Amino acid sequence: KGFSSTFTGERRPKGDRIFEALGATDELNSAIGLAGEFSSEKGHTFVDQLHKVQCMLQDVGSNIATPLSSAREAHRKRTSFSEKPILELEQWIDSYSEQLPPLRAFILPSGGRSSAALHFSRAVCRRAERCVVPLVQAGEADPNVAKYLNRLSDYLFVLARYAAMKEGKEEKIYIKPEP
Repeated sequence: KGFSSTFTGERRPKGDRIFEALGATDELNSAIGLAGEFSSEKGHTFVDQLHKVQCMLQDVGSNIATPLSSAREAHRKRTSFSEKPILELEQWIDSYSEQLPPLRAFILPSGGRSSAALHFSRAVCRRAERCVVPLVQAGEADPNVAKYLNRLSDYLFVLARYAAMKEGKEEKIYIKPEP
């Protein structure tokens, strides 16, 4: 009948922004799964990190599916989201960034299948973040969820560049068309 339930048991329309954010997060998890498969075929060592990210996205979804306005303390405790995964992403970002040449131009999603899939995942991540931010602003989701998605998109960007470098693939740069 066009309704679904949150983790708290509250019935909301399927078009509710909570379900929109859950759907975007699920798409992100699927996109990362695809990127992980391509990366695994190339023997990338970061595939375990991508699997860990996919598990964290399940926790992101749990937090989103538990609107704070209807959550009891037991719900909040079970679906809380800490700052620890954000700090871990930042460490990974720093580690890969140190190994990359400096960015001198805008790059286009490219650099081989692994890299392009990671760029696609980054774009889906940005959309998921845009869906979650209003929930955080309305006090329905933990601010750390939005922070995690924000840092995750940066991680995916750096990782896409790293994958292209490791595979010896060229990153295509943006060239302004002639008028």
